[in-house]
Amino acid sequence: MKLITKRNIAVLSVSLALVGGVASMPVASAATTPSRYVTITADGSVKVVPDAVRMNATVTVIAGSSKEAQGQVSTSSAAVRAALVAAKIDKKDIATQSITVYPEYNYTQGSGSKLIGYRSSQTFAIIIRNAANAGDFVDSVVAAGGDNLQINGVTPFVLDSTKAAESARAVAVKNAKSKAASYANLLSVKLGKVTYIVENYAPASYPVQSILGKAEDAMSTVVDLGQQDVTVSVTVRWALR
Repeated sequence: MKLITKRNIAVLSVSLALVGGVASMPVASAATTPSRYVTITADGSVKVVPDAVRMNATVTVIAGSSKEAQGQVSTSSAAVRAALVAAKIDKKDIATQSITVYPEYNYTQGSGSKLIGYRSSQTFAIIIRNAANAGDFVDSVVAAGGDNLQINGVTPFVLDSTKAAESARAVAVKNAKSKAASYANLLSVKLGKVTYIVENYAPASYPVQSILGKAEDAMSTVVDLGQQDVTVSVTVRWALR
C-alpha cells in the first residue's frame, strides 16, 4: 500500500465534454483555480438572390474532313464570341474549356461501323454578371451560333458574397452564443469572456440549375434566378464563471 504524504497529494479531476453543440468543461483540482470553458460550433445562413449567371455552351459541327469541321466551328465560335463582346461581356469572363476534333462513326448491325464525317467542337464557359438580363445574353448567343450551338447549362450563382457572408456570420455567432447560454444555464454557471473564435470554412453558396423559359409578352428567354443560401460556420469558446 502506498501512503499519501504532503509531498504526494492525490489530485482529482473531472471533465465534461459536450461536442456538437460542443461543450468542453474541464474542472481542475482544488489546489488550483478551476479552468472551465464551453466551446460551441454553430452555422448561420442567409438567402440571397444570385447576382451572376454561369453559362456553358458548345459549338459543334460534323463535316467531310477534320479541317472543314474545325473551320466551320472556328467561324461559328467567332460569331458567338462577337455576340458576347457586343453584349458587353468582358473578355476575361469568356473562357474556352475544350476544343476537340475526332472521326464520327455510324454503327448498324448489318454493316458495323461506318465513317460519316468528322466532328469538331469548342466549348465555352461564360460568366454573365448582369444576372437580371441573363436571358437576353442567352438569346444573343443562340442567334449567333445558330444550329451549330448547344446550351449545356445555365446556372445562377452568388458572385459577390461579401455582404451576405457578413450577415450569415452574425447569425452564426448569435446561434453559438444562444447555445452556449443554454449550456451554461443547464450547468448553473455563467458565461465569461470569449477566449477563442475561428471560422471553420469560407462562405459558401449553393448554386442550382436554372430553368430557361420564354417570356409571355415576347420571344425572349427568361432565366429564373431563385434564391441561394450563403452559409458561415464558426467555433467560439467562452470561459465559464
